[in-house]
Amino acid sequence: MKLSLPLHRYRRIKNTLITLLLLGLFGALANLSTRYSSQLDISNNASNTLSTATLNLLSSLPDPITITAYIKQGLPIRAQIGQLIDRYTRSKPNLSLVFIDPDLQPEKTREFNIGPEGIILVEYQEHIEKLNYIDESSLSNALLQLTSTQQHWLSFLSGHGERSPSGTANFDLGLFAKALTRRNIKALALNLALMPAIPDNSALLVISAPNSPLLANEWVIIKRYLDDGGNLLLLTDPNNLFLTSLQDYLGIHTLPGVIVDSDTKLQGINDPSFVVASHYPAHAISLGFQSTSVFPITTALDVNARTHFKAEPLLQSSINSWTETGTISGKIRYDANSQEHLGPLTFAYALTRTTAKNNEQRIIVIGDGDFLSNAYLGHVGNSELGLRIISWLSHDSHFLTIPAKTAADQRLNLSQTTVSLMGFGFLIAIPLLLISCGFFIWRMRKNR
Repeated sequence: MKLSLPLHRYRRIKNTLITLLLLGLFGALANLSTRYSSQLDISNNASNTLSTATLNLLSSLPDPITITAYIKQGLPIRAQIGQLIDRYTRSKPNLSLVFIDPDLQPEKTREFNIGPEGIILVEYQEHIEKLNYIDESSLSNALLQLTSTQQHWLSFLSGHGERSPSGTANFDLGLFAKALTRRNIKALALNLALMPAIPDNSALLVISAPNSPLLANEWVIIKRYLDDGGNLLLLTDPNNLFLTSLQDYLGIHTLPGVIVDSDTKLQGINDPSFVVASHYPAHAISLGFQSTSVFPITTALDVNARTHFKAEPLLQSSINSWTETGTISGKIRYDANSQEHLGPLTFAYALTRTTAKNNEQRIIVIGDGDFLSNAYLGHVGNSELGLRIISWLSHDSHFLTIPAKTAADQRLNLSQTTVSLMGFGFLIAIPLLLISCGFFIWRMRKNR
């Protein structure tokens, strides 16, 4: 059929309009895709999606969140952090991430005690949380802690050579006190020789390995404080004889010697007197806590049978550890004919009991007074563990339970016989079958 000129023009105009309409439609869709996004997580365990607990938390935070990652340039962890934060920004657009090379800002490196592994600072409403390890659990719990507006006061016992919360020496706790301040917790030194009692507004008392005996009147004040249900963090050291009365009151005693652990070499530490904790007994403090913590020169603890407290293990050494009662030098080994004990050894206990006022009294005893000091606070998870301990003792321990999103086991376990049969099939049987088929087809065509 021959098209007339008017019909030809009509079809050309029609096709042009359809083309323009389609181009306009595609352009509108492209513009909408830049404004609105939609994703579907089809992974087996929803590993690319935030948990419901995190999404509910983000919806309750109206103000902007700033995350500053002090990570050296070129490290692959930058990309991993960026992927994680991208999941948060999908639900909270006013959450921002900034990367800074710590080598370019030495003053910040000194202020925040940034080690070679770097740190991540989470800021919300002018409060800051410092993380050495970041995943959904640690980041969401850091945001939860930053929402707390209640201010706590901590009393650090002083006057007996204890580690000072305002000191700058390696053995002092100045950096930890700064970390507490960022969490709206004030740490004050308390000399009971000058005060008649522990202040009522003190959330807990911290006693950090005194190197001289307490006065009789000081012990009376502390005992009265504990009898009234006061909370306590007690840090002791091997062979510390100035806390015996207090430990007897709590029903805790130290084992002779220093914990040595042969597994520390796996962490790149050549000093066997260091204890590295990477697995933690089940407790509210360790819920969702996955970081490694380091403890130098640690004593093992044990619970007396007649204690008035419920005692739960909080920190333990590995099965390859023991208490060394001899000199830690050269080649050392466990002596079964001595007072030494084989691991795993508990070196921290969480004690609780119900007071007369029907409140829960919380006490933690740790056989190491150095892990929160300025010299060791920056080691992996020490700071976060210390903050968790303080929060629990202050009855301010709110942690989100983030389900672990582990990949499904996709390994195929085959017996040696099956592997041999598969090898015979792929290397011999299948090639012979293909050759036979080819030869058969060739003969058939030749005989036609």
